Amino acid sequence: MRIFKVIFLNQGKLYEIYARSIHQGELYGFVELEDLIFERGNSLLVDPSTERLQEEFAGVSRTLVPIHAVIRIDEVEKEGPGKITELDNTTNITPFPAPFISPSKNEDD
Repeated sequence: MRIFKVIFLNQGKLYEIYARSIHQGELYGFVELEDLIFERGNSLLVDPSTERLQEEFAGVSRTLVPIHAVIRIDEVEKEGPGKITELDNTTNITPFPAPFISPSKNEDD
């Protein structure tokens, strides 16, 4: 069974989630993530970042992520702990808002 780790930006936060299925979304410019996986730790310690991620995606079977927000998609052997990381001034990752398709420069269009 294939497992994918997807890292993307959303509202100033860096998300790292695992999914069993990734497709080009039916909506143009979106990546569709299905069958999200959340690691069930056997430890008594609970990571607040992982818990926030599980709460945010509770009941979600499929989510659409804008393609320009995706930083990286990896196929991995097994799932790990998903997490949400707050971005601050020391972080190297900066969202770069740009149109997915550049507007035409021809005056005839």
